[in-house]
Amino acid sequence: MAKQLKKWQGWLIFGGSMVIVFVLGLLCSSLLQRRAEVASVFNNRRTPMTDSIVAQNEKFAKDFPREYESWAMTADTSFESEFNGSQRKDALEQHPEMVILWDGYAFSKEYNTPRGHHHAIDDMREILRTGNPGIDGDGDIQPGTCWTCKGPDVPRLMREKGIKNFYAAKWSQWGSEVVNSIGCSDCHDARTMDLKPSRPALYEAWARAGKDVKKASHQELRSLVCAQCHTEYYFAGEGKYLTFPQDNGMSVEDMEAYYDKINFKDFVNPLSKTPILKAQHPGYELFTMGIHGQRGVSCADCHMPYISEGGVKYTDHHIMSPLAHIDRTCQTCHRESADTLRQAVYERQRKCNEIRVRVEKALAAAHIEAKFAFDHGATDAEMKPVQSLIRKSQWRWDYAVASHGASFHAPQEVMRILGHALDFAQQARLANAKVLAKHGYTGDVPLPDLSTKAKAEAFIGQNLPLLQQKKKKFLDTVVPQWVKSAKKNKKLIEI
Repeated sequence: MAKQLKKWQGWLIFGGSMVIVFVLGLLCSSLLQRRAEVASVFNNRRTPMTDSIVAQNEKFAKDFPREYESWAMTADTSFESEFNGSQRKDALEQHPEMVILWDGYAFSKEYNTPRGHHHAIDDMREILRTGNPGIDGDGDIQPGTCWTCKGPDVPRLMREKGIKNFYAAKWSQWGSEVVNSIGCSDCHDARTMDLKPSRPALYEAWARAGKDVKKASHQELRSLVCAQCHTEYYFAGEGKYLTFPQDNGMSVEDMEAYYDKINFKDFVNPLSKTPILKAQHPGYELFTMGIHGQRGVSCADCHMPYISEGGVKYTDHHIMSPLAHIDRTCQTCHRESADTLRQAVYERQRKCNEIRVRVEKALAAAHIEAKFAFDHGATDAEMKPVQSLIRKSQWRWDYAVASHGASFHAPQEVMRILGHALDFAQQARLANAKVLAKHGYTGDVPLPDLSTKAKAEAFIGQNLPLLQQKKKKFLDTVVPQWVKSAKKNKKLIEI
């Protein structure tokens, strides 16, 4: 009986082994087939590239139709979540206090929620922050650096004209050159399609930290191609050289120390006379501080999930919020329902937004109260501590809210930063009250109604209709000439 049992066990093991071998054979066959498909695409490209940078995205369509078609879908603006979406919305209308916080800076004129990559060029041309060359004397004040992340024409121009020359030129100089929106050569070597960040500031920042982007793993590169643009930066020196302030680290305090050491400011708020640091969009920095970044998840894992069609697996280039396709993003790792996962995101966003609103109100009041103190005889020396606290508060607020998706990427860190921002704003108001008391004023400072964008603009004396009129003339006259020139010089392909 014992021998028969052992024989049965032996046959069971043999049968199980054969099943495992068969399944492994199918897997290997599938992998080899997919590798062969990939090799076939690259070895038989209809449009083989001999240059690492090819700015016209349309040239990749025949060889990579799925990726190209999904990339073209970044033109879609239909997605909307509880907080933002893919539409262009007036952020200053949503948060009117920002008009006060950015008084003296172009962001107080217009600041919108971001649309998809397809719209990058149009959004840059249309925003009131960019100049009106040839229309008003001070319109073309933005440097060429402002185009840096707007499309694959940028690395082409940097190579042709020189990096320093690209940055130092006037913004309008590249209007007929930067015409293809964010696409293939921003992230890939056109010859091999290997991931390859194309912006020098990333390589330079890593080199200063003793690291080499060229030695990054493939998984790291799936984030670094995003990090070359979705990061904090500033324009250094007269040549407006794009620089990442990461030498001390990437936390809000590390970057503040970097800026303080070089006595840097982006602008001076005319109300409080405070030298202000304007955060750009430190998305990568805050992403690395959250649980997903710490666990090795890449930007592409959630914003560019894989799609399988038949025997073909490819990356979805319709870069957008993971909430739009929870089944292909969150649920590849998490087993909760889509609604549960969506509500978990919203809960984090709501909590961060609650503190954000309180900071904006306190910080706007701090600026206005500081002006009141100056108007009532406060000296520069007396106000310096107040201004220092306002600068600290606004830098932290901006660092937290300017980063796209930060309230989900690293909610604990964002709430910590906003908590400190609120504390510094309240400290500034208290210090200002003490200055006013020295000058015989002990009552409450009268604060204006800032419940709408229009009311905030009226308070700072901003003539938005005039700005919009000048901008319309620019869009109706200058931009069409740029497009015509680009097509004539074959920099832009007509579809």
